[in-house]
Amino acid sequence: MMRRDECLKALAKHRTNEIVVPVYKAAQEWIVFSPHDLNYTFTGAMGQGPPHALGLALGRPDKRIIVLDGDGSLLMNLGCLVTIAHAAPKNFVHGVCQNGSYESNGGVPLPGIDQLSFAAMARAAGWTKVYEFDEQAAWEAAIPMLLRDEGPIFAVLHMDMGEDYPEDFQRLSSVPHRDAFIRALAADRG
Repeated sequence: MMRRDECLKALAKHRTNEIVVPVYKAAQEWIVFSPHDLNYTFTGAMGQGPPHALGLALGRPDKRIIVLDGDGSLLMNLGCLVTIAHAAPKNFVHGVCQNGSYESNGGVPLPGIDQLSFAAMARAAGWTKVYEFDEQAAWEAAIPMLLRDEGPIFAVLHMDMGEDYPEDFQRLSSVPHRDAFIRALAADRG
């Protein structure tokens, strides 16, 4: 089984200039591993990461958009899978950190986690590029392909919670960081 922090560190090594939309616990770790003005951490409520990422993907088809979602968060808005598959943005990668808990809310177990398959849900919603990873080496080997291939791409990352990292909730919604994101996005227009 992989650990989220190790998965995200591996992804951070390959990051160039992609817009990354990390949510909740993944966001807390991502801003440590890959500080960048193109980190979009302003999604608000659970389930809103993928819709925000879709808006960015449609608005900036020249940029690769990566959403780092949680399994509990995705459960709050499964309808986004259908919407994203229908829009079919070629620059979209949806990573789901599946650890079977509402981790940000104290690690409450997800109901039915042993029976559900996010990969099957994505396929049923119309996604054609769906991957699952539960070994670090396979994940690391696939990252270049995931960052290069035409999307939309859906990747389920089966993982344990990993180490505890400092949480900075003010950073996730700070006005100065939001303004820095806006400036970086404008400056990066190809």
